[in-house]
Amino acid sequence: MSLPVHLVPSLVGVAVGDEVVVEGDEAHHAVAVRRLRVCEEVVLTDGAGRSVQGPVASTGKRVFAITVGSVASSDAPAPAIVVVQAIPKGDRGELAVEVLTEVGVAEVVPWAAARSVAVWKGERAAKSLGRWRSTAREAAKQARRTWFPSVAELASTADVVALVGEADLAVVLHEEATSSLAALPVPTAGRIVVVVGPEGGLTDDEVAAYVAAGAHSVRLGAEVLRTSTAGVAAVSALLARTPRWG
Repeated sequence: MSLPVHLVPSLVGVAVGDEVVVEGDEAHHAVAVRRLRVCEEVVLTDGAGRSVQGPVASTGKRVFAITVGSVASSDAPAPAIVVVQAIPKGDRGELAVEVLTEVGVAEVVPWAAARSVAVWKGERAAKSLGRWRSTAREAAKQARRTWFPSVAELASTADVVALVGEADLAVVLHEEATSSLAALPVPTAGRIVVVVGPEGGLTDDEVAAYVAAGAHSVRLGAEVLRTSTAGVAAVSALLARTPRWG
């Protein structure tokens, strides 16, 4: 059985035998909801490649502490994959973030595409972004990741063009594309950007802008996937051709 994973702000300098204290909402969930008990083994991570494991030494109302029994660290997975996710309607955005986090993306960038049904403005934008970030954090713990993904601020098409221009490989998923994702060479390091359009599809201008910036317009197959699942399908296909999954 996998040990529970909890997120802490930092584990820099922590050594075997140290005591690490977890406070706030993270501790409340562990103690009040999961019923964490003294002597139970848990894993703590700072989401930046460091993790520790050890038994719970004490618990309180919104706090618990562990005695560190082992320390581990890892380099950031390479290549890093960034998914530009057009804002979908309803809770499909959280679904996309969840599954993308589970397969190991480094960053999710919400994108206000021309045909996005949902619109993020004002308070709604702040709440929606907060839900995406919370979803990524919880999915990363569930997936036992030590490197947590980031969820960027809402991006415009111009912002995405800049991301594409800086990538080692960039692909735009487009149902009318004639090239296959499987035909592209995949780098084993650096940064890969995957652009996923909205329910209404990409506009010709969006595709043209990204291709002009260096992206490849590709299709996954004959089937047309939902915006909430197309990204994870593309990322999985790419990762299977890298050392990360190879």
